[in-house]
Amino acid sequence: MTKLSGGCACGAVRYETDAAPAAMLKCHCRDCQRAGGSGYAPVLAVPASALKITGSPRYYRTVGGAGKAVERGFCPTCGSQLLVKLERLPALIGIQAASLDDPSVFKPALDIFTASAWAWDELSPSTEKRTHGMV
Repeated sequence: MTKLSGGCACGAVRYETDAAPAAMLKCHCRDCQRAGGSGYAPVLAVPASALKITGSPRYYRTVGGAGKAVERGFCPTCGSQLLVKLERLPALIGIQAASLDDPSVFKPALDIFTASAWAWDELSPSTEKRTHGMV
């Protein structure tokens, strides 16, 4: 895979990495649904140590159902949702697929928290399904 890069709508926050994604998934948890206003969040998980961020994303912290923190990074200027940090998986950081310069590289192989998926949000027959999270 080539370099992944992307950023917010106004350009104030940018990121890039040469690391291959550890996972490409769609998260159907209620927090992701509420945060994104959709049936799921399309996320690429990459090594946090390999992601270079320019600008200063702001993070909103919540606690998930398992009692672990979830921090959602967004641009403080335009509000674009960009990143997800999970206390449960501190070595990884999630990139919102739509914030990529080339979102066509997103090829999800996994659907997580499918117990929260809505009937109107059809799941792909080709992805692995988990009723809860990645771990």
